[in-house]
Amino acid sequence: MNKLILISIILSIIVVISASSLLISENPSEPQSKLIYEVGFTFNDVDKIKKSLSTQKIFMSSPIEITDYTIGQYCPSFADIQNPINHCATTVITDTNGNSLGNINMGGTTDGPIMALAIIDSSPFLDSKQDTVNYVFQTMIEILVCNCWEEKQPGGFESVSAWLDAAAEKYAKSPQSILTSKIEGLENMNLILEIKSTNENYLWTLIVLK
Repeated sequence: MNKLILISIILSIIVVISASSLLISENPSEPQSKLIYEVGFTFNDVDKIKKSLSTQKIFMSSPIEITDYTIGQYCPSFADIQNPINHCATTVITDTNGNSLGNINMGGTTDGPIMALAIIDSSPFLDSKQDTVNYVFQTMIEILVCNCWEEKQPGGFESVSAWLDAAAEKYAKSPQSILTSKIEGLENMNLILEIKSTNENYLWTLIVLK
């Protein structure tokens, strides 16, 4: 049965493994304006993501709107988000057998999203679903941010998969249960990659922030 993976990301209090090679800023931060909902990606971009994933036999459910007190479990807030998140749309992604792989969510207001995230359970091992993680995260970046990674190569990473591989390698060598890597300012957006283990689960999360 399809299921939603609840998100418990509180970056202000988790133990974060950071390194200068994994914290990349492309441009100085720019203040968020009142037009934030009118620029960048929209809730309708879920359809583009769905179409792209289907070519790799990864399927997305129709969005479910979350507006009650559980909204923070699906579309969490972050310290650098100045605008409120009071509207969230969540979808389940599955394989060809209908097994849940994770979720793709967008949050903001009814005017538009200011954040999007994809979370994938790669259990039983860190790299059990590496191809899926790579394709889903690359699709998210290409559609919601830009199809410009190879041109700009933020942080010196020649591809999205190279960034993910570097993070996975560092995580595998660390005794900590969480690793967070950031790329800031790519097309005036910020990317946060999190790898986390909980009991017997390995969760990969990509967050895109306007």
